[in-house]
Amino acid sequence: MADVTASVLDALAASEGPILSTDAFPSIPSLTVKSALDRLASRSMVEYETIDREVVVLTEEGESIAANGSHEAKVFEAVAAAMEGLKISDLPNLVGKDVAKVGQGNAFKRGWIKKDKDVLRPNVDSIRDETREQLQAIKDTQTHPDSKVIADLKKRKLVTLQKAISFRIRKGPKFAREFVKEETDLTADMLASGAWKTVQLKPYNFRAKGAPAQSGALHPLNKVRQEFRSIFFEMGFEEMPTNRFVETGFWNFDALFVPQQHPARDLQDTFYIADPKTADPPRADPPNDPHLSRLASMPSSGGAPTQPKPVDFQEYWDNVRQVHETGKYGSIGYRYPWNPEEAKRLVLRTHTTSVSAYMLHKLAQDPRPARYFSIDRVFRNEAVDATHLAEFHQIEGVIADFGLALGGLIGFMEVFFGKMGIHKLRFKPAYNPYTEPSMEIFGYHDGLGKWVEIGNSGMFRSEMLEAMGLPPDMRVYGWGLSLERPTMIKYGVSNIRELLGHKVDLNFIETNPAVRLDKD
Repeated sequence: MADVTASVLDALAASEGPILSTDAFPSIPSLTVKSALDRLASRSMVEYETIDREVVVLTEEGESIAANGSHEAKVFEAVAAAMEGLKISDLPNLVGKDVAKVGQGNAFKRGWIKKDKDVLRPNVDSIRDETREQLQAIKDTQTHPDSKVIADLKKRKLVTLQKAISFRIRKGPKFAREFVKEETDLTADMLASGAWKTVQLKPYNFRAKGAPAQSGALHPLNKVRQEFRSIFFEMGFEEMPTNRFVETGFWNFDALFVPQQHPARDLQDTFYIADPKTADPPRADPPNDPHLSRLASMPSSGGAPTQPKPVDFQEYWDNVRQVHETGKYGSIGYRYPWNPEEAKRLVLRTHTTSVSAYMLHKLAQDPRPARYFSIDRVFRNEAVDATHLAEFHQIEGVIADFGLALGGLIGFMEVFFGKMGIHKLRFKPAYNPYTEPSMEIFGYHDGLGKWVEIGNSGMFRSEMLEAMGLPPDMRVYGWGLSLERPTMIKYGVSNIRELLGHKVDLNFIETNPAVRLDKD
């Protein structure tokens, strides 16, 4: 930078008027020159104006023709050198396949050669290689007076147009031959030594406008997530801890009555941990977890609970095994040998229902009506498309109470989504290993013009609940909802990848008023 700055000052000092950067510094990149000019202009040592122009430059093929002649000239020379004429089939061997293909047609067009059956003969005594002359002229001047020539050469891909930037530079009101460094800070050493009297201090720019102030904005997913949390709290729910992204197969599958041969446990559907592959036998919850120990249940809204004998975790483990192998609590089971090692395999959790499972197991120690929810990330080994992601957010909720029925779950979903402004809902019977009856929940997407599945729900099976030690007369609603799909419906987004990942358009937040951050 210092060398270029000095070169600019030297060039201006030697000139009586303005100078052009292309003439004075032909080998220095324009960006380097501009940096030096900005530095000098900020001190009023120089003034400059930018000159934008379009120049014509030769392509690699154009450079070759300018140096060695055009394709048609090479073809003429080869034909003229053959005393008895040149067979058409021999031309590519002499000048090359590409040169023969292009040059032969152009030579015929200019009348330089003629065809006698399968033999080429010269049609003129001498030629003028205009293409080479035109390219040489463009190479020297970066332009051509005839625009038709430029258009023709561009069509033949022999030249291309590029933007060139140059500067017209003149002396400023504070022009000096030497560049004096300006100090930006007044230091204690300058005051102590008296150097502040002689140093050149950089003046403040009081006219600088600064960066434009912009109000903040929430990402649509965070905004809808906070709305969901507010609705849950308003409806009397308490948030569950979800800080375990890696789960055992026991909590993620086995405790939920999912058989070990279920397709969801295949590699193509689930991400398994490679190192370590398995865990120690699972515990009911992380030791010394103050958040789990403080979770309180809702006051009773139904009859008095039946207090069962608390089930320790080893007994719970054995109950789950028996439920899978031979059946229990009114179930005949899946009739297969349950493998404890499979239950200890580590996975990236495929749903937050694993969190609900160990929360319900803890609730079994003191059964009472309770409402829990969680919103966090889950992972599925799925192909990414307009409506599916491999990593997404799940909204999980459970309601435990006495005397619950399926109609209450439907009514709750209608109230819950109504608070979100989503009123078009449909419920479809479904199958889940851990709920019976089960329902898929669909919401209408105005942008896509179709119904989109946004969640799954049902009443937890007695095989799952009684194995934990919950009383037989306690019922539990359970549901899992996507965070992304209700957000798509709310904001009219047709592709889920516009909300998460590398295809996120940050302008979406600016252009969608519903996502703007409210003052309240």
